[in-house]
Amino acid sequence: MSNKDRLIFVTNDDGFAAPGFQVALDIAREFGRVVAIAPATTQSGRSQAITIYDPLFLEEVRREEGLEVYSLTGTPVDCVKLAFDYMLADEKVDLVISGVNHGSNGGVNVLYSGTMGAAIEGSFYGCPSVGLSLTDHSTDADFTAAREYGRRIVASILEGSEEERRNLCLNVNVPNIPAQDIQGIKVCRQCRGVWHEDFYRHEDPRGKAYFWLKGGFCNNEPASEDTDEWALLNGYVAVVPVQVDMTDYGRMPFLQSALK
Repeated sequence: MSNKDRLIFVTNDDGFAAPGFQVALDIAREFGRVVAIAPATTQSGRSQAITIYDPLFLEEVRREEGLEVYSLTGTPVDCVKLAFDYMLADEKVDLVISGVNHGSNGGVNVLYSGTMGAAIEGSFYGCPSVGLSLTDHSTDADFTAAREYGRRIVASILEGSEEERRNLCLNVNVPNIPAQDIQGIKVCRQCRGVWHEDFYRHEDPRGKAYFWLKGGFCNNEPASEDTDEWALLNGYVAVVPVQVDMTDYGRMPFLQSALK
């Protein structure tokens, strides 16, 4: 299939004005016509959230040959749903790119991430989807490595067979190091770990309490070389294939016996 025949959909969770979103658009444009819908405001941490009690407002942001960009007053998953079920309902989307996210989505972050929420949603439609993240939260982050490896991974996906691409969803995280120092790409699993949260209590000038959420991620298996967190800490681009089936198959025999 030639590039002119491909349709790539792009979204993110940092909002349409985020620098990483422009990087994703640049990557996508190398492989086909691009339609993009991104949140009007930052939607980090929104996971699979959808908007059901408020109207959604769509606004065209940019249009040129081979590119349409819109902002939506909704979540990343809202953006995907509006694209597949309305705007592009009569077309075949060949790939979804979500990102490039400012900050890591390794480990359990995949469950909280709006970036990955959108990528997972894209796979629900049978479309290969990739969430791209750079482990740097700053707005002036250097996306050179994310651009280079994101492009390489997208090219590999599009070269796969129809069967290999169907429902494929990848969580791709790029370490925040110079591109020349990256050791390569490592296909791995999600590490086991949890966030240890701290809530800081403050009071406004009228004495009313409010809270800020802070915390840190605790990697429960730091020495496991087959995990995404190990890969990132050791200079690799971490690629985790993601599936939606959350059934704990290992517990089923116990429960089938215990719950007779």
